[in-house]
Amino acid sequence: MQYQNKILILSFVVSVILALIIVPILRKLKVGQIERQEGPQSHLKKQGTPTMGGIIIILVLIAVGIFVYMDYKVDQLETAQAILPLIGVAVGFGFIGFIDDFKKLVLKNTKGLSPKSKMFGLLIVSVVYTIILVKVFNIGTDIYIPFAKTYVTLPIWLYVPFAVLVMLAATNAINLTDGIDGLSTSVTTIILACLTVISILFGIKEVTVVGTILIGACLGFLLFNLNPAKVMMGDTGSLMLGGAIAGIALYLKMPLLLLIIAIIPIIETLSVMIQVAYFKKTGNRVFKMTPIHHHFELSGWKENKIVSVFSLITLVFCIIGLYAI
Repeated sequence: MQYQNKILILSFVVSVILALIIVPILRKLKVGQIERQEGPQSHLKKQGTPTMGGIIIILVLIAVGIFVYMDYKVDQLETAQAILPLIGVAVGFGFIGFIDDFKKLVLKNTKGLSPKSKMFGLLIVSVVYTIILVKVFNIGTDIYIPFAKTYVTLPIWLYVPFAVLVMLAATNAINLTDGIDGLSTSVTTIILACLTVISILFGIKEVTVVGTILIGACLGFLLFNLNPAKVMMGDTGSLMLGGAIAGIALYLKMPLLLLIIAIIPIIETLSVMIQVAYFKKTGNRVFKMTPIHHHFELSGWKENKIVSVFSLITLVFCIIGLYAI
């Protein structure tokens, strides 16, 4: 645990230092947030806030990850090698988000990546990661059933599309949660902490290390992302964190646990689906605006209150998740 504590502190410090360097650069380059006119009017003042801040978390993950890899490589080669795909999947998803942000914010192409191109990129990363887990690291195709406290082995032809679906769903859900200052960062940090605790309980060092790096990086980033945010994570960060959470859950063989501990991103996603389906059928809306955090905003909740309540809900469900293993 002492080693993990050092990694946590190192990641936090590196994240803060990088933020102090990168945020002014993003501001100078005018890589600013673009707010929808049809969105909450209170968000119009966020127009121009530096975004693509997910770069900070990615750089921390790469830098500290390399440091840890070299350290473990000396006498724990297997653990060192197992760190690589966990870092790779997060960076892979983040890179796709970076391309989307870069096209929209730097090249001023308001559409960014087309939905098909983005989905294709995410699909490729998901498939490659899944195959590496099964064929290279021999993780197996068994998944843990929460509360039943047993494993079910899926045939490979079913496991691969299931794993890919988990990864695509997770990235989309975290992306939808990233709508107000500090919300996605806070919620995902708690989820990552839960998965890291599980890895400690099961003695899976590679997950513990990567999870610890991500937690430290997110906490450092959160100092600049809380309301009023000095920087937004953009798709660069939200896709990266979604990929990291899904990748870790699959590595732990506990993707179904996300149905419990990722309750807020799931609710955010369901709110959009319900809104669209109901509107198409009746022409009316269930919520004032979706994702659902905007509904609470328009109902008079302050951003900090939404972040606090949603984070507490996540924490409670993460505790329930720990009891389910």
